[in-house]
Amino acid sequence: MDWDKLRIFHAVAEAGSFTHAGETLNLSQSAVSRQISSLEESLNVALFHRHARGLILTEQGELLYRTAHEVFSKLAMAEAQLTESKDKPKGQLKVTATQAFGSSWLTPVLGEFIELYPDVQVDLVLEDRELDLSMREADVAIRMAPPRQPELIQRHLMTVHLNVYASPAYIKRHGIPKSPEDLDNHRIIVYGDDTTKPPVKDIDWLLHTSAKRDGQRRPILKVNSVYAILRAVQSGLGLASLPEYMAQESTALVRILPEMQGPRIDSYFVYPEELRSSKRIQVFRDFLLRKVAEGKLTG
Repeated sequence: MDWDKLRIFHAVAEAGSFTHAGETLNLSQSAVSRQISSLEESLNVALFHRHARGLILTEQGELLYRTAHEVFSKLAMAEAQLTESKDKPKGQLKVTATQAFGSSWLTPVLGEFIELYPDVQVDLVLEDRELDLSMREADVAIRMAPPRQPELIQRHLMTVHLNVYASPAYIKRHGIPKSPEDLDNHRIIVYGDDTTKPPVKDIDWLLHTSAKRDGQRRPILKVNSVYAILRAVQSGLGLASLPEYMAQESTALVRILPEMQGPRIDSYFVYPEELRSSKRIQVFRDFLLRKVAEGKLTG
């Protein structure tokens, strides 16, 4: 297969239209269309269903796209390894983390890392879903559970503790619960999203410690962002379980029912085996581990 046509096919499959692919490739819509038609003729298969709203991959097109995507991802990884200096870390470093961890702790310490390694271009992607490192959706992930893929290297980063917090304004208005059973009569805020997997296991543990007959509390608010839960608690809307590292950043929060502890969550620094020798990843890993040792990232 012609590599140039394959590159154009990959761009079209990603963009979903000849026009958008042409903008990415700096080619005209007609030039892109001709190259795809030529590729289809050489393979003697249709790669796209063409319709008024855009393009949809055929079954054969899906097969070729998956293969091409893997090839181009591995080529990008090889290029990064070849261009990286052996002595000085440089190049793009794409890091993914959950929204709560990334916004509360990781982002504030990145300034120091960038000062230390100005030739490393950090690209931070905050997603509660797990990006596929093997497909180069990111170089490094900070995950709140051990990776399931055996080809990924993992390093334990920290243990996160979940506690119950409220604002002084909430306590003034509704009182402070004296026992776990008292929570049945309080306004509880929890993580809620029926469409995606929660960022950590048992994140809504507060709902399952009720003395009610069905063992379930009813939340006053469900929101699919731990950071939004923090803001809701700060505003006095209700009580919530929050990671200790987030609550420590907010002097306005009060820990309640200290005898109650939620799940302990182990976080991991994860990256693909192919990037084991990457200087960028090595220095970033060591930087975060040093912050943990200094107490900057305790959970």
